[in-house]
Parts: sequence; structure tokens; C-alpha cells
Amino acid sequence: QYMKQGKAETGTCAVLVKGGERSLCANLAAANCYDKSHFDSAPIQELVGAAKIFYISGFFLTVSPPTIMAVGAHSDETGKILCMNLSAPFIPQFFKDPLNAALPHVDILFGNESEAAIYGESHGMGTDVATVALKIAALPKASGSRPRVVVFTQGSDATIVACGGVVTKYNVPPLPKDMLVDTNGAGDAFVGGFLAKLACGCDLEACVSAGNY
Repeated sequence: QYMKQGKAETGTCAVLVKGGERSLCANLAAANCYDKSHFDSAPIQELVGAAKIFYISGFFLTVSPPTIMAVGAHSDETGKILCMNLSAPFIPQFFKDPLNAALPHVDILFGNESEAAIYGESHGMGTDVATVALKIAALPKASGSRPRVVVFTQGSDATIVACGGVVTKYNVPPLPKDMLVDTNGAGDAFVGGFLAKLACGCDLEACVSAGNY
């Protein structure tokens, strides 16, 4: 159910891969034109009412914070689950205000070790990933129905999950180096596996295991 923007071309992204690592260069184009009026329309509101879990990329903080806040308010009122991804180090670094405004509504926050370190550094929490995860998990929530869960991946190192003042580490299944094509989409694939199990009502261990797999 996309918002159709006739004046701009579809967004594109160049992926540069070297030695198994990747870097992205994005041209947002039409993706930068989203307007909350689309979210408020009857067809979208019907979908919003039917959904139980919402997932929002941190990149959307650069486009339509009012839409994110509207999803947050709906989640708070209905007890639904709102998930967000830090998405890139520049989000907590240069879009602190909309991120901090959205966080009280976020039930599950995803990120990687680089994004965690930048968040901690820019918010006076230090750069230790586990410490940052604990401190973000403890930030105030608009809805008190469930504690916030913070999930930070660290490549092949253990995935860190903070919730309720406790940090749990989940080992990542080892992958032979010759089987690694590149890391493009790894974070999105993790979230996809995690949310698939979450939608089935599985516990955090099963969700993280699916994401890492």
C-alpha cells in the first residue's frame, strides 16, 4: 500500500561490496516524499487497525516523524508492539530529536554494534554495547504494559539483548568464511527472522535464534 508520488522517481541505492563488507549510497527520491495524509487515509487506517506488530526503519525518521508518532500513539492505546531499527550510525548522531521523541513508544529496538556505540557516545552513555543496551532499555516508556527490549547484533560476535535490567548474550552460529558472500542486508535479514517468530508468539530466545540463523 504505497503512497504514489507522481513527481519523483522511485528511490535507488548503490551497494559497494569489497572484501565481504559493504557500503551504501542512497538516492531517496520518492521515498523522501511520504506525507502523513496517506497514513491517515481510510485504506491505511484499516490496515493499521488490523496489524498487531509494527516495524519502522530508523531511516523513516528523516522523512515523516509525525507518522511515526501516530503509529506510536496507536500502539500505546491498543497495547500493540512497535519495533524500530536504528538503521545507521548517522540516525542517532544527527536525528537525535525525532529518535528521542519516538523511543518512549518503542517496545523493541534493533541495531548493530556501530549504531549502539554512536548512540551511547551522542547520549552520554559511553560506547560499551551491553551498557548502552541496558540504558536504552531503561529509558521511560509511554506504555507500561511491557518492558522495552533492546537487541544489538555484533556480526559474528554474540547478539546482545537487554530487558528488565538484564543483559543476555546469544551466540551466532559460525559460518565458514568461504560461504560468506557479503554483509549486505544482514541486519534486515536478522530482523525478518526475529519478527517472523515474534508474530508466532515465540519467546525472545527463539526470535533471536531465527534472526541469527
